[in-house]
Amino acid sequence: MGPTWLRLLLISVLALEGAVWSDGCWDEERVALLQLQQFLTDIEYSREGPDCCEWKWVECNITTRRVIQLSSLWGRLKIKDSNLFNVSMFLPFEELRSLDLYGNNLVGYVDNEAPLEWLSKLGSFESLDLTATNMKNNFLLHLGGLSSLTTLILQQNDLEGTIHLQGNGRQLSLINLEEIDLTSNLFNNSIMEKLSGFSNLKTLNMRLNRLNGLVDLKEFCALSNLDTLDLSSNQVNRFVTSKGLCYLNNLEELSLNGNALGGAVAPCLDNLTSLRYLDISNNHFTGNIASTPLVNLTTLQFLSLSNNQLQVPMSFRSFANHSDLKVLLADQNNMVAEPTAFQTWWPKFQLKIFSMSNCMIEEHENLQLPNFLYFQHDLRDVDLSYCDFGGIRFPHWLLENNTRLEQLYMIDTSIVGPLFLPSHPSFNLKVFDISNNKVHHDIPRNFCSLFPHLEGLFMSKNDFKTDIPPCLGGLRRLQMLDLSHNDLSGEIPEELRMSSSLANLLLSNNSLSGKIIPTVYHLIILLEELRLDGNKFEGEISYFSPISIKNLQVLDVSDNEISGELPTWLWDTISLKILDFSKNNFEGPITMQLCNLINLEFLDLSSNHLSGTIPSCSNLQRMRHLHLANNRLSGTLSNAIFTSSSLVTFDLSGNNFTGRIPNWISTLPNLSVLLLKENQFDGEFPLQLCKLQSLSILDFSRNKLSGHLPSCLSNLTLKPSEKSYVDSGGYVFDFFDDVMVDMGLTIYNLTGLVSVYRGYPFTYHEEEVPFSTKGATYTYKGNILDLLSAIDLSCNQLTGIILPGFGNLSEIRGLNLSHNNLTGPIPSTFSKLKQIESLDLSYNNLSGRIPSELTEMTALEVFSVAHNNLSGPLPDRKNQFGTFDESNYEGNPLLCGPPLNKSCNGGDSPTAPNATSSEEEHGHIDMVDFFISFATSYAIIFLTTILVLHINPYWRRACFYFIEDRSIVCYFFIVDSLRQLPCFRRNI
Repeated sequence: MGPTWLRLLLISVLALEGAVWSDGCWDEERVALLQLQQFLTDIEYSREGPDCCEWKWVECNITTRRVIQLSSLWGRLKIKDSNLFNVSMFLPFEELRSLDLYGNNLVGYVDNEAPLEWLSKLGSFESLDLTATNMKNNFLLHLGGLSSLTTLILQQNDLEGTIHLQGNGRQLSLINLEEIDLTSNLFNNSIMEKLSGFSNLKTLNMRLNRLNGLVDLKEFCALSNLDTLDLSSNQVNRFVTSKGLCYLNNLEELSLNGNALGGAVAPCLDNLTSLRYLDISNNHFTGNIASTPLVNLTTLQFLSLSNNQLQVPMSFRSFANHSDLKVLLADQNNMVAEPTAFQTWWPKFQLKIFSMSNCMIEEHENLQLPNFLYFQHDLRDVDLSYCDFGGIRFPHWLLENNTRLEQLYMIDTSIVGPLFLPSHPSFNLKVFDISNNKVHHDIPRNFCSLFPHLEGLFMSKNDFKTDIPPCLGGLRRLQMLDLSHNDLSGEIPEELRMSSSLANLLLSNNSLSGKIIPTVYHLIILLEELRLDGNKFEGEISYFSPISIKNLQVLDVSDNEISGELPTWLWDTISLKILDFSKNNFEGPITMQLCNLINLEFLDLSSNHLSGTIPSCSNLQRMRHLHLANNRLSGTLSNAIFTSSSLVTFDLSGNNFTGRIPNWISTLPNLSVLLLKENQFDGEFPLQLCKLQSLSILDFSRNKLSGHLPSCLSNLTLKPSEKSYVDSGGYVFDFFDDVMVDMGLTIYNLTGLVSVYRGYPFTYHEEEVPFSTKGATYTYKGNILDLLSAIDLSCNQLTGIILPGFGNLSEIRGLNLSHNNLTGPIPSTFSKLKQIESLDLSYNNLSGRIPSELTEMTALEVFSVAHNNLSGPLPDRKNQFGTFDESNYEGNPLLCGPPLNKSCNGGDSPTAPNATSSEEEHGHIDMVDFFISFATSYAIIFLTTILVLHINPYWRRACFYFIEDRSIVCYFFIVDSLRQLPCFRRNI
């Protein structure tokens, strides 16, 4: 009863002093909270009851019922009128200990001269979070009265230069400060000396600032209480002296991740005998870790060596005495094989997380999995991806020994043979990824019973030859399934089609079959992503009306045998971001309802039989890649079809569009790929297109363009650009652990029970662009597409000369001006095209010599000037010109020199001696007799045939049918032959 009487006595005393307590909290604080509440945007933070101490964003002292903490206000204070917002509403909170103003721009709505002066009146303050509040250096001077402040967080404020952290008068004097977080600001090296004056400082975070080059930490010797130091994600390449860093004897956590540090790891680091957490990843450290101080830091629980140039012995024996080690990350280093005698040892540690992905392997022939893994029994997360282990069997023992394993990644690790699984179920396994290996045979039938709680299953790019196990549909937690790029056959099991947990299903590039309906009926309703491309599905998808589709973001059924019109239900799926129906047999029009898909970023309807005009959709502002090639679309482009400022690819090739190329295309600022080939466009090249400074691929070939080559084309930069994919999101797997840390895709934290996740960007869609160069048509994608820059204006009716300014296209890799009516000389300025790999000027009327300077184009692989009016000696056969033969120059009778069989020394090649006059005369007489005999014979045959056909009507009809049949065969033979010619245009 003691605490109850004490509480009643306290209430009585406070009441005598004028304070009023009702409904569980003080009235003056309640009024202030209600004033604040009107500026909160989230409904969940509205008043939930009369006791303000029970509100989500309020914490009170359990004895006095005074407010001691206001939290979770991240960006939720929306102030439209500064006259309505008064910071004095915070003053009633006399016992306030912690205030979180993350993401609230209060500075713009208070006195700009002293925006934080009101905080100094709250003398009991201990923790203040001003992250992303638009703070300025001088504003912080008014925190001087907060002498009890222990935690100050100033992340993401673009603070720069220096701040006065100690001093008299109006300077900041936070003598009790224990933690300061300056993450994501603009501080440079000069800030370090100022920070060194805080003798009580325990945690200092300088991540993501502008520390660079040589950094002097000698003053840090005074920070004897510092236990956490984060200097990650700067540009530090060396410390002037390691003394200040290496003599922080109480340091427990040190992060130098993401700098430019190189050379050997500082030997004095072994002075840090209390260090539990060390992250030196993403630097340029070298040397063998066996000879570094890392082997002596036996107190380590977390160690990240990833993304360096260290030599790491495959046995990991260097860490034999690290009995507390829980997390070991050694990704992207040089792994060193060792003699077998050194590979077997008994580790003192039991890891929870081990990763050595993307490793460079030395002495490949001795490579095997690290032997110490056989003695691990508490692993939760293992990543061995992208290491070539030279053909190993799947290590089922890893699952048998580690019953609490939750994530296993062995992507592209050269696993071969059938998939051998553990003998006992792994109830904790959530993610299983063995993509891009050589696993073959069937998917084991007991797979689902062994891994009943899977959330992500990835076995793409293997060689499974089986039906899809129906039991996969019974995995109630399965959210992502990727079995693409195998040899799976049969239909999609009904159990899988009805799965209520799946969000992403990828079955691309198999041999699956069946009617597309009902296959996709339930899938498109439940899934976020469905990829069935590259299979054998057939039938129509139009004639059914599913219930509302709310989640579908990716739908890819390309390269199948689906027919009919585009489905009407599709246009109501406004959540769609990626839609690919290409390489099917769809027909009919593209309706105006396409404009409903306002979130669409990628649309590919190419290689179908679609007809009619393209609807004008000005509201599709997120569209990045548009492919409508190889259909039967027609009309003009006079009206703007897509005006999305995000558009990167615009492909209308292989249709029947007519008229002029419109100027509105020049208003697409990010357009990088413009493909209009194989249409019926006419008129001159639109000069407005020269404004497209992001353009890198231009193909107007096989049209009817006329006029001169515009000089402004030489102003195009044609710089490589990122155009190869659409990435519209991802998926996160999470699990719980007590040893975690931030390492990019996976988050770990040493301080407590935190969610760990690894993200999969499964709405990634790789862009593919067909382009003709080097005498063939290729499909470019990935990094190669990003690097491609080319112009193709071949097979038009262009006239005039090739301007010397074309030599300014320094980034171009392919230029095709063939099959036009160009005249004049070949510009010698082409020699400046150092990147060009293909140059085709054939089938024009070019004249003069081939400039000898062209031999300076050392990257040139394909070159043709055939069928022009060129003359004179060929360039010297050096560099790439030494690889070209006669075909590159044919059709130019006045050219001479190697490799042509025509000398440039004057005179024609000698001819055979003339026959005698008697021999000539005798030959002429024989020839005349031959022709007279030949004509007489065929006249007799012709008259006889006419007579027979006149007498016999049956033979006459048969003869006519035969002639008609042969005429049709001859017609199609000619058409097929013409299609092989470079400038044949379709006329569908």
